[in-house]
Amino acid sequence: MAKDIEVGGTEYSAKDYQDPPPAPLIDPDELGKWSLYRAVIAEFIATLLFLYVTVLTVIGYKAQSAADECGGVGILGIAWAFGGMIFVLVYCTAGISGGHINPAVTFGLFLARKVSLVRAVLYIVAQCLGAICGCGLVKAFQKSYYVRYGGGANEVADGISNGTGLAAEIIGTFVLVYTVFSATDPKRSAPGLPCSGFGTTSNWVRCVHGSLGNNPSHRNGYQPGPEFRSCCDLRQRQGLG
Repeated sequence: MAKDIEVGGTEYSAKDYQDPPPAPLIDPDELGKWSLYRAVIAEFIATLLFLYVTVLTVIGYKAQSAADECGGVGILGIAWAFGGMIFVLVYCTAGISGGHINPAVTFGLFLARKVSLVRAVLYIVAQCLGAICGCGLVKAFQKSYYVRYGGGANEVADGISNGTGLAAEIIGTFVLVYTVFSATDPKRSAPGLPCSGFGTTSNWVRCVHGSLGNNPSHRNGYQPGPEFRSCCDLRQRQGLG
């Protein structure tokens, strides 16, 4: 790797950061360490809480907007629920497991040799189980709403092709994983940067996906939250909504 060159000079200067060594592909010794299982438990709990709060937010919005088109938190509120939860959970688990909370992030870090195969597999299993349990809690506490609104599942809205929806998912996942790599770059030393970066990125991705109508409640595009309720009511009174 080339060294940095001093501006205005011809001498080479040493790097002011250190690249971490690549993680081994398979590390059997890792299975005997409590830190691995503690990290797996952290990923499970974080993913459980993430799905529980966000799915409840989506179902709640669908229930409120069914009676009132301008009711509920809207896409902006849903985006803040996703981004806020990511911010909090990454802040809480970053020092324990790295705060992946997403199989795509774990798989990307594995390909970059940031985590071993053993850790990556255990993380992904824990994340999937946490997601299942989180949705299970939503169904247990709000079974009628869960069944009525399909568990808060998204679908491609009218006027949006499956190819467009697939492209949006690919681009959104790329931006998320790219942000993870950028925020955890050893050349960066700003405190709190990973948490704010992950949360903001998740918020932005949810807003973009909502504007594409990936949620069946958003077939007419962006629906404002309560902060724009007066505008929505005015449009309805004028026959524009």
